[in-house]
Amino acid sequence: MAVAIQSFAKINVGLYIGAPGARGDGFHDLRTVYQTIALHDTLKVEIKRGMSGVEIRCKDKRVPEDESNTCWKMAERVMKALRATGRVVISIDKRLPVQGGLGAASGNAVATLIGIERACKRRLEAAERLRICAEVGSDVPLFLLGGTVLGLGRGEQVYPLPDLPDLDVVVATPEVGVSTPAAFKAWDGLFDRSGMTKTAQSAKLDSFSHHVYEWLDRYCCSPTGVSTRGGNRAEPLLLDLVRTGIENDFERVVFPQFPELRDVKRAMEHAGAKYASLSGSGSTVYGLFAGKAAAVKAAAALQAKGIPAVATKTLSRAQYWRQM
Repeated sequence: MAVAIQSFAKINVGLYIGAPGARGDGFHDLRTVYQTIALHDTLKVEIKRGMSGVEIRCKDKRVPEDESNTCWKMAERVMKALRATGRVVISIDKRLPVQGGLGAASGNAVATLIGIERACKRRLEAAERLRICAEVGSDVPLFLLGGTVLGLGRGEQVYPLPDLPDLDVVVATPEVGVSTPAAFKAWDGLFDRSGMTKTAQSAKLDSFSHHVYEWLDRYCCSPTGVSTRGGNRAEPLLLDLVRTGIENDFERVVFPQFPELRDVKRAMEHAGAKYASLSGSGSTVYGLFAGKAAAVKAAAALQAKGIPAVATKTLSRAQYWRQM
């Protein structure tokens, strides 16, 4: 019997990138706040007995159906860790953009993990889950948590943060494919051209962490540490987010290469977004709004300009797991 799993997307509320070569392992240090949202793919995971291997099925031709797919990588590792046998068949109903900066492939990988566990009626230990997810991809572990998540290291070190108040989001997905490796390469070139220093960028990463903690502590927690959710808190939270100056470093290299994405961000702001940003390395641009009516109106305005856009919501940690 196939197990159906919803595989949700994420946005990045700020993303700061470390200097090239600072880690010594070829990766970049990152600081970001991940936030899960309600847009999703749907996966069906089935284990066929008497057979072996992995099979990926997807009607979207942009989705690889071989071992390069994150779901394939995840399936092989999870089956080995569970000491399970059978052929894992993964059917992906693809609704999220490919190379869109929404973490679709990473979310699909975690949905595969959960689908295999449910099909086998066995569950890996939390530490083993995290180890496997970090092997598969840098932002895969965030989908083990959901909600509002702090990402450190190369993005794989994840820590649950107090959930943000419910926020309305408009997600715009222009028909542009941005390669994350190419975006990192362009970032490295920026150091050569602009005179940026490793010391200054390291200080910027530390400053980001400080601003995030201060921002979230002020608006998401009461003095007793209890999360206080509610739409009436959205507007002051978003205005304060703008004041912090939190931004996505990828915009510095992606927007010059794809100026149409800068135009989408400006259109998002003109449509009333309190805060707008590239998500990940793009090409998705999102806007945060203080209410549903404003978000729906903005999505319609963007669509009228020929920009694919949809209104959605953030997902708290509890909502993420309940809906999955």
